[in-house]
Order: sequence, then structure tokens, then C-alpha cells
Amino acid sequence: MGTEPRRDAESLRGARRSSNRRPLKRANAGRRTFTSTLKALEELAASGAKVSVRITDLDRGTAVLAGDDFVTLPVAGLGVVPLLIEVAAEFESGVLDPLEIIDRAHIPPVRDGGVWQHLKAPALPLCDLAVLTASTGDALATNALLSRVGLPAVRARLEDLGMTRSALLDRMRDERGPDDAPHFALGSAGELAEVFAALVNSQVVSPSVSAQVAEWLSLNHDLSLVASATGLDPFAHDDDEYGLLFINKTGRDAGIRVEAGVLAGPRAGVSYALIVCFDDLSIMHRLRAHEAFRTLGTELMEYVF
Repeated sequence: MGTEPRRDAESLRGARRSSNRRPLKRANAGRRTFTSTLKALEELAASGAKVSVRITDLDRGTAVLAGDDFVTLPVAGLGVVPLLIEVAAEFESGVLDPLEIIDRAHIPPVRDGGVWQHLKAPALPLCDLAVLTASTGDALATNALLSRVGLPAVRARLEDLGMTRSALLDRMRDERGPDDAPHFALGSAGELAEVFAALVNSQVVSPSVSAQVAEWLSLNHDLSLVASATGLDPFAHDDDEYGLLFINKTGRDAGIRVEAGVLAGPRAGVSYALIVCFDDLSIMHRLRAHEAFRTLGTELMEYVF
């Protein structure tokens, strides 16, 4: 995996969740390595997979690990992050009313994941749809939000954020025909890691928008990839007793696995993103990809603790 030359990022010192316990002094995180992760990712790349990875130390603002982090790849459901940012920004500006009710009967049906389709409530407020989108990757809730703000607004927001290698292309669909965009969303590991760092540093649009989006993402239930190494409860992990700050979002589609987030402990804090596009020919191919994410999670935990 190659890397594109880049200037050093500005130092990012994210706001940590307050705690009554006395914070431990940071150790020299630079001594830690990601040898196992590199080996796993190199094996995936050798098998034909496309891999993009970026880990940034939040205190130093420098790359801990980077491989093809400038390459644009499909990111599946992780594309809801810029959508949530736009929704939060429109809540703050008053363009959208968080309590505006959306009836799912007016949204094109989609069965690809989520819980709203199984609920008796036929209509929900926009703020609840944002929670469903962030926490369960609800495709119907995602499409409802997108129908309200529109693709042009999300694309303009991406441009404002400087995410030139990322795009939200279409709504969620069960099947994509020849006239549809080939993917829901595209992104690069470098930009995804950067936007998550900016969220915890209150630098996305405004401090209140950053806090709102981070709060939504802290409810994410999918801790099966990188986050599987954290030992957190998938359904209640926003207030960890060991002082672990964690937010993440995953993306899944046929032959696509993605995760980006922020992980901070007593020794260090990092933002990270990993995209793997692979030939999903068998369950073993899929499990090999999943194992690389879990290896990264284990070494990230060693880095921050």
C-alpha cells in the first residue's frame, strides 16, 4: 500500500468526556507499533482486496499508520455521517424542525437493514430518525432524512468540510439497476479519520453540531469489527466506567467493510478509518476481512491504554 505525500496536520487535542477519576499521564504512544495490523492488511491486499487505512494521533495530529488513505472507495452505510452532519446543521440553523413528522408511506420502501420497517409507528420526528440512522444504520430512516434535506445540500456540506474525495451518490436501495448510482457513498480513509477527529474536537460546523453528531454516533450498535476489541456493550457504551471515549460508524455491503471512529483512553487518543473492498466469494473471504478489522481494534486498544 502506497501513501500520498501530505503536509503534517495541525495538532488535534480533542475534548475528553469529563470524569471524576484522576487522569493518568500519557505514556509515549509512539513506541507502539501496528505490526499485526500491517501483516493482516498486506495479506488482504495480496489476495486482491483494495485496502485504505488511516490512524491519526489526536494529541500530535500526525499519522500513526497510513496506507492508500487518499484513495476513494465505496463506503456503504458510513456515508450517513455527512448526512447526519447536514441534518444537525439544519436543526441548529432552524431550517429543519427536529420534531417535524415524516410518514414512511411517502418514502420509497427499502428492506436493507434497520428497525423502523418493523415498528408499528408509521411516522416519526426527524430527530428520532437521526437516532435510528446513527444507531442501527436504518435504511428507511436514512432515506427519510435524505428526502428532507436533499442530496445537493449534503454534497455542498461535504465541499464545505473539504471532503473532496468523498461523496453521497444516492439513497439506500435494495437493488441497484443500470440507471442507479453504483454505490450509496464513496470516501477515503484519510478524510473519514479527519472528520471523526474534527467531531470530537468540536470543529465540524460548530461546537453544538459536532456534539450532536457525536452523540448520535455514540449510540451505534455495530461493535463487531474494529470495536469488537473494546469490550463495550453494543447497546450502552456512551459512559464507560474505564474512561474510554469511543464513537464509530460502520458500513457494509457485498464485498465492502468499512469502519471509522475515535478511540481515546488514558494514554492516547486516535481517530481511525479502515476500508476493505474484497471478493466476497465465500464466508472465509468475509471472515478474513473481518479478522483484519479486529486485529486493528486490538492494537488500537494497546495504543490508547
